[in-house]
Amino acid sequence: MTALLTHPACREHDPGPGHPESQRRYDAVMAGLRAAGLEEYLQALPPREIAREDLLLVHTAEYLDLAEREIREGAGQLSTGDTSVCRASWEAACRAAGCALAAVDAVMEGRVANAFCAVRPPGHHASASRGMGFCVLNNVALAARHAQRRHGVRRALIIDWDVHHGNGTQDIFYDDASVFFFSTHQWPLYPGTGRASETGSGSGRGMTLNCPLPAGSGRDEIFEAFEEKLLPAADALRPELVLISAGFDSRFGDPLGNFTLTDSDFADLTRLALGIARKHAGGRLVSALEGGYNLGGLASAVAAHVSALIDGGGTFGMTKSE
Repeated sequence: MTALLTHPACREHDPGPGHPESQRRYDAVMAGLRAAGLEEYLQALPPREIAREDLLLVHTAEYLDLAEREIREGAGQLSTGDTSVCRASWEAACRAAGCALAAVDAVMEGRVANAFCAVRPPGHHASASRGMGFCVLNNVALAARHAQRRHGVRRALIIDWDVHHGNGTQDIFYDDASVFFFSTHQWPLYPGTGRASETGSGSGRGMTLNCPLPAGSGRDEIFEAFEEKLLPAADALRPELVLISAGFDSRFGDPLGNFTLTDSDFADLTRLALGIARKHAGGRLVSALEGGYNLGGLASAVAAHVSALIDGGGTFGMTKSE
C-alpha cells in the first residue's frame, strides 16, 4: 500500500493572519484526499519520535538551539530569515520531520510500497544553519540522511518540483557525492538561487542539476527537463531511494508562482518518478509536501499525486528497452 503520514501538530503551526502558508493548507490537503475517496487505500502511519541526534544529521547544533529557543519564547519570526512562527511551530516542525523519517523506515523495510507525508511547515528552504522561506527543518534532507544512517542507502535522488528553488536542500548536499538533487523552478523567483551553473562542488560536482524556467512554463518545458535531463541522470546514478519535494505551487492559479501545471501533469510527474524508483530502487519512494497556496488547487493536485502513488505509476516514463 501507499502510506500516509501526518500529525495534528502540523496543523497547529500558525504563521499569522493572511500568511499564505496557513493552517487551511493542512485542512485542504486532508479534505482533498477524503473527497477523492483515497483514505481507504492509504495506510496511516504515525511519525517517528524525532531525537536531537536525528536533527543533527542535517542541522547545526547552534541553529537548532536558536530556532527552538526563539519559537518557545514566542517569537513571531525566526531571526535567521523570513520564517513566521508561533509557539506551536517547533512541535509542528519536529512532527513533520518525524513523519519523513517514519516514511523512510516503512518504505525501506518493505512495509509499504511508497509514502506521502502531509506535513507543514515545509522544509526545502531550510539549510543546515538557517530557517527561511516558511521552512524550519528540512524534512526531505533529514529523510535522505536517515536513510543513509539507518538503512545503509548509498545513493539517493531528491526531485524538487516546487515552483521555488529548494536552496536549503541544495546547500546541504552541494559537496556530497551520495545525494543527487534535481530541481525545476521558476526563474527569477524567490530565493534567487538555482542557476543552471550551480552543479555542485568538490566530491559533489555534477550531483546538482538545476532547470530554471521562465514564468508561464508548464507541461512541455517541465517534462522536457524531466525526460531529457533527469532520466539520463537517474540511469547514471542508480538511486536506491527516490525522495520528492512535492510543491504544488507550480500548479496553474497559484498566487506565489506562475507555472501552469495541471492536476493530471502532477499525476504524470509522479508516474515518471515512480518509474525511476521501480527501475533502480525497488520502487522505494517517499514524497513530502512543500508549497501550494491556492487551496482548491492544492487539494486536487495532492489527490492526483497520491492517486498515482496508490496506482503504482503505470508505465509513464519507462524506457523503450523496458
